[in-house]
Amino acid sequence: RLSISCLLPASWHFSISPVGCPRLLNTTLRQVVVIGILAAAVSLLYYSLVVIRNKYGRAYRDKRFHRYLARVTDTEATDTNNPNLNYGIVVDCGSSGSRIFVYCWPRHNGNPHDLLDIKQMRDKNRKPVVMKIKPGISEFASSPEKVSDYISPLLSFAAEHVPRAKHKETPLYILCTAGMRILPESQQKAILEDLLTDIPVHFDFLFSDSHAEVISGKQEGVYAWIGINFVLGRFEHTDDEDEAIVEVHVPGSENKEAIFRKRTVGILDMGGVSTQIAYEVPKTVSFASSQQEEVAKNLLAEFNLGCDAHQTEHVYRVYVATFLGFGGNAARQRYEDSLFTSTVLKNRLLGKQTGVTSDSPYLDPCLPLDAQDEIQQNGQIMYLRGTGDFNLCREIIQPFMNKTNETQTSLNGVYQPAVHFQNSEFYGFSEFYYCTEDVLRMGGDYNAARFIKAAKDYCATKWSVLRERFDRGLYASHADLHRLKYQCFKSAWMYEVFHSGFSFPVSYSNLKTALQVYDKEVQWTLGAILYRTRFLPLRDIQQENFRGNHSHWRSFSFVYNHYLFFVCFLIVLLSILLYLLRLRRIHRRMLSTSLWIEEGLPPQKIAGSL
Repeated sequence: RLSISCLLPASWHFSISPVGCPRLLNTTLRQVVVIGILAAAVSLLYYSLVVIRNKYGRAYRDKRFHRYLARVTDTEATDTNNPNLNYGIVVDCGSSGSRIFVYCWPRHNGNPHDLLDIKQMRDKNRKPVVMKIKPGISEFASSPEKVSDYISPLLSFAAEHVPRAKHKETPLYILCTAGMRILPESQQKAILEDLLTDIPVHFDFLFSDSHAEVISGKQEGVYAWIGINFVLGRFEHTDDEDEAIVEVHVPGSENKEAIFRKRTVGILDMGGVSTQIAYEVPKTVSFASSQQEEVAKNLLAEFNLGCDAHQTEHVYRVYVATFLGFGGNAARQRYEDSLFTSTVLKNRLLGKQTGVTSDSPYLDPCLPLDAQDEIQQNGQIMYLRGTGDFNLCREIIQPFMNKTNETQTSLNGVYQPAVHFQNSEFYGFSEFYYCTEDVLRMGGDYNAARFIKAAKDYCATKWSVLRERFDRGLYASHADLHRLKYQCFKSAWMYEVFHSGFSFPVSYSNLKTALQVYDKEVQWTLGAILYRTRFLPLRDIQQENFRGNHSHWRSFSFVYNHYLFFVCFLIVLLSILLYLLRLRRIHRRMLSTSLWIEEGLPPQKIAGSL
C-alpha cells in the first residue's frame, strides 16, 4: 500500500492499493486533481525560469564571445547593399609611401557605454580594401601643387568601393607621419593647403580642414595602442570573471573613488630605425622633480573614447615614448660606427692592424661563430669575424641604452612611469617578433630563460651550419641571409632594450610577441578612425531616444514582469486550493449531519460530545 499525504491549511491523505483503484477514482478525485494542478504549476514555473535563464545567459555569452565571432565575420565580404552600414577612410602618408584604408561599421546600438563596431572593409574577394602608392608625400615638398594628383588614385580606389549614396557622409582623414614631420612648417602647410583645396572639388567625401594634418609620434603611438586594444576587446567593460581587471584612477576625477575595468595591453614596437612603447597608466603618477613633470606632460596622453564627454568609463591615461636610433638596424649601425672609431684609434695608438685585412679581422662577439662581415666608412674597410659570444655581446651593447641613475627613467634617460608587472600584459611587434620567431622559432609567449638559451646556442653555431640549415628551409620563409647574419646582435639588442632599457624583470611572463592579432595586421589607422569618429554614436543615440524613451525599460523589466506574473499565478492557485479545501470541509459536515439524522441523534448533542 502506498500512502501519500500533504500538509496544507488542512491535512489530508489518500492511499493506493491493488484493490483501491475504484476508491481512488471516486472518493479522492479532488485530491488527484489538486496534485495534478500543483505538478503542472511547478513544471511550468521551472520551465519558464529555465527559458529566462537561457535567454539572458545566451545574451551574456554572446556579448562575451562577440570578439570571437567578429574574428570570423571580419573575413567576410562587406555587404555594400546594407543601407545601415557606414564608412570611413584613412590615408596614412608615410615616409616611403601612402596607403589608404577603408573601414565600415553598422549603426550604433544606442548604448552610450559601447563604442562603434568598426572593422576593415573587404571587397568581393574578401580581401581588405587597401592600396599603396610610392613615393612618400614628403617628396613633393618642392612642388606641393602636384600633391592632389599624387593622392587622387588612392581616393578614386576608395570611391569605387564605398557606395555612391554614402560618399557625402563618409569621413575622409589624411594623416601624415614621419616623412612630413621633418619638413619645415611652411612646406607642410603648402602640401596640406593643396589637399584641402582640390580634394573637395573632385570627391564628395566628408572632408574638412581638421581632416588633413601632420600627426606627432605621440599621436601615432596612441592610435596604435587604441587599435590593438580595440581588436582585443579590452574596451568592452563587461562583468566577466575570466577577464583580468585593473584599478583605475580616472584622470580629472582625483576626488572620486577608483573604478575597476578590463586590463588593457601595452605595446612594444621595434622597427628598423626606432623603438616605441605605449601602455596605460591606471593610477595617478608622481614625479621625482619638476623637470621630470614637464617632460612627462609630453609623454602622457589623456583622452576619452566615449561619445559622452561627461562619462568617464572610457577615459584613459596612456604613456607613449618613441626612441629614434633604437630600432634594430639603426642600433647595429651605431654599434658598427663605434667599433670602427675605437678600433682605428687603438690601431693608431698601439700600432696594430686589427681589422685592416681579412687575415687579421676584428673579432665580433655579436656575429655568429666564423661569420664574416665588413664595415665601410670614408673609403676604408674594416673586416670582422664572429665569435658568437652572446653574453659578451650583451655587455658591449649595454652602454648604448644611455641609461641614467635617475629614478623612473628608461632609454636615453627618458621618463617612464612605473609598470605594475604583476598585473600587466604587453604585445611585442616587428623586431620583437622577428627576433623570436624567424630563426629561433619561439614567437608567442616570451620566456627570458628559454630565449637566452636559444640565442646563445644560435650565436655559438658555426656560420657554415647556419647556412646549411637555411638552404634546407628550416627557418621562416621570409628569413634571409641578412637576418641570419645579424640575428645574434638583434637578439642581444632586443633582450637588453626590454630588460635593461625598459626595466622589465627577467621573470616577466606576460609578453606576447606577434606579427598579427587574430590573424590580421592591426594598423594605427584603425585607432585613428575609432578616436576621430567617437562622437558619431550620439546621432544614433538621439534617434533611438526619439523613437521611444521606454524601449530600454521594456527590455530591462522583462524578467521582473515574468516574476510578477508567476507570483500572481501562485496566489490564484493557492486561492483555488483553499476554496477546494473549504468545499471539502463543508462536504464532511453535510455528511456528518446526514448521519446524525439517519441515526436519530440530535446534532447538538453529538457535536457537544465531540
